[in-house]
Amino acid sequence: MDSLRTLARRLLTASDEPEPSADGGTTPRRRATVRSAFRSGFLRSLPFWLPGGLFVGLFVYGAIGWNVVISLTDWSGLGTPEYDSLDLSTYVQMVSDPTFVNALGNTLVLLVAFTVASLAVGLTLAILIDRGIRFENTFRTIYLLPMSLSFVVTAIFWAWMYNPRVGMINVGLRTLGLDFLTRAWIGNPQFKLAAVIFALIWQFSGYCMVVYLAGLRGIPTEQYEAARADGASTYRMYRRVIVPQLRASTTSAAVVLMVFALKAFDFLFVMFGDTPGPSVDILSVMMFRQAFSSTNWAYGSAIATVLFVMALAVIAPYLWMQHKRGEL
Repeated sequence: MDSLRTLARRLLTASDEPEPSADGGTTPRRRATVRSAFRSGFLRSLPFWLPGGLFVGLFVYGAIGWNVVISLTDWSGLGTPEYDSLDLSTYVQMVSDPTFVNALGNTLVLLVAFTVASLAVGLTLAILIDRGIRFENTFRTIYLLPMSLSFVVTAIFWAWMYNPRVGMINVGLRTLGLDFLTRAWIGNPQFKLAAVIFALIWQFSGYCMVVYLAGLRGIPTEQYEAARADGASTYRMYRRVIVPQLRASTTSAAVVLMVFALKAFDFLFVMFGDTPGPSVDILSVMMFRQAFSSTNWAYGSAIATVLFVMALAVIAPYLWMQHKRGEL
């Protein structure tokens, strides 16, 4: 750091020296640009962000770019990829593949259903806690606790919960005399995807609750009092006055939820392996299966590229909105 400052000081001193002109006089050098650059905080901040930026650029964005290139080849994972003839044949094959179309549909269903349901449950919990219930901190901790668990832990927990013989769900139903409601929740293709969505809602609704609760606490109490003074019922007050002001909370929470939905590979892989079946197969699991089980790296890279584009389609509008508001 000291050597960098010394170099900057020498360059500034040298730029201040006059330069001989053709008629024997001296003319000042153009030093405004150099001086402003070295006097700004840009060079001072280089040691803090440049090394990390280089590593991220190489191992994240460089890897993404290389993955896109691999998807344009016919590489099977063995030998050296041939970059001479790059084409879109893998993507053409992917569009006509019924397995890919099915996995894409399951991914979109998971994305929408999980996001909407988690937001609804989180908003309901936030409103209940915001109304001043007893033991607020205890309930808030209990609801948020599943968010701290990894997908692996959650998958193992819910695999036991869904067990048809000793799982807590079926055991509880039998205890209540509701044997006719017991199911092979993750063994029956009709309930597989719904069971996965329910487990993910359980894990992430607490996060939505915290986001919405922060938004509710930021609304002035005068608005609640004004709505009550106008004779609005509690339902109409929240629907007409309070909830419309939570758009920013809804947007930020929805973006996080959709990204996690696209990353649900861990959960499904632990619960079902790399062959979960058509009813619950999603793009991330199919990508792993094509790349590592079938050694078709070009096809797996193409699916990974589609997932990256989907994630970008979720995050880019949000970042643009933040930029327009001056918050980014």
